[in-house]
Amino acid sequence: MIAQLRPRPWRTPGSRQLLVAAFSLTSMIGFIAMIQILPVVLDPMADELGVSRTAVAGASTVSTLVGAAAAFPVGVALDRHGGRALMTAGSVIGAVGVLLWSHAASLTVVYGAFVLIGMSIVMSTYEAAFAVIVVATSVEHRDRSILAVTMIAGLGTYAVYPLMGWLNATLGWRSTLIVLAAVMLSVSVPAHLFALPSGDDHRARVQHRPGSSVGAAVRSTDFWLVLVAFVAQAASVSAFLLLVVTYLRDVGHSEAVATSIPIAIGVLQVLSRLMISAFVRVLSMTVASAIAFAIQGAGLLLLPLAGLSIPLTLLCVAAVGLGQGIGVIARPSIVADSFGIARFASVLAIISVPIALARASSPLVGAWLGDWRFLVVSGAIALIGAGALLPLTRRPGPSRRTDSTSPDPTVRERTVPAG
Repeated sequence: MIAQLRPRPWRTPGSRQLLVAAFSLTSMIGFIAMIQILPVVLDPMADELGVSRTAVAGASTVSTLVGAAAAFPVGVALDRHGGRALMTAGSVIGAVGVLLWSHAASLTVVYGAFVLIGMSIVMSTYEAAFAVIVVATSVEHRDRSILAVTMIAGLGTYAVYPLMGWLNATLGWRSTLIVLAAVMLSVSVPAHLFALPSGDDHRARVQHRPGSSVGAAVRSTDFWLVLVAFVAQAASVSAFLLLVVTYLRDVGHSEAVATSIPIAIGVLQVLSRLMISAFVRVLSMTVASAIAFAIQGAGLLLLPLAGLSIPLTLLCVAAVGLGQGIGVIARPSIVADSFGIARFASVLAIISVPIALARASSPLVGAWLGDWRFLVVSGAIALIGAGALLPLTRRPGPSRRTDSTSPDPTVRERTVPAG
């Protein structure tokens, strides 16, 4: 009887490696097909449809808002049933959305396609993948697994830009999208269907892992500190990413310098994720994140003082990359540490909604402020995010205290049944 109650052994090295490989590949494909390809095909789309580039770019806002609306229902489904069925369905929806996009004859159809794409992004990329990893892996492997997925998917996403440009120039934007939809159907769908734990495996494991209920999490001070920290960081970096090239041009940098310096953001995102494994052996993920967000804020505040100095400008811009790189992998780790496993996806989803809204709105506020003022505001917001994490650095989370199949009695009052 006791043996029947124990979860089936999904957490073996081979299974964990398969899960990491699957999520690295499917997240990369999903980001390329549903997000990264838009800037590549933006101009030919706008020309053929007879609309402005701004109008076409608005499709990205549509997907962001749809994803925000779908985040909590998706999180609840992940907590109850795991990721296999939901992420497989999300990949199918995404492929259909990209295929519909490829056949769009009007802006209305493009926006309709991005409604499907917004749903697919929240169902089948990072947020859903992190929810599966947190439940399917032990705490000692969790952060390394998340790091591996973000590293491989991130590098692959940027590395294929030349290929996407070649496809667009050779086949045209419509055929390029058809190719990407076909890749999603032939790779992402079977990867999610066969590599992920089943719903039964998921429910069995959640029953033996501690965690707060959603209500208890939302009523806690820790929840609001985590929310403020990551909303502030996301708002800060989103405004900067949109306006950095314009700012560098305005202060007098050449076109070549203005468009090349932001590469430092991508480089530091990669390096920060390589370094984080060493950091967390000495510091907790919360401490490392607070330091990274503070460095990001300092870089933004000091950038107006850098003037035309390229080395100083590079350092300031690289600071933003450091905060962004660590922020992506720190959020699921800190949420799991603070609130446990049982309702991880739901809690993460609640936090993701204001983050999505901040990403959509902060660039508009930054553009309205203009010149150096948006840098000062963005830097101050990042420092607020760093400050919000400081109280959490002194509080061990329940998932750090225990990762056994029997919840620790000290956190039993926070444990909720699965289902």
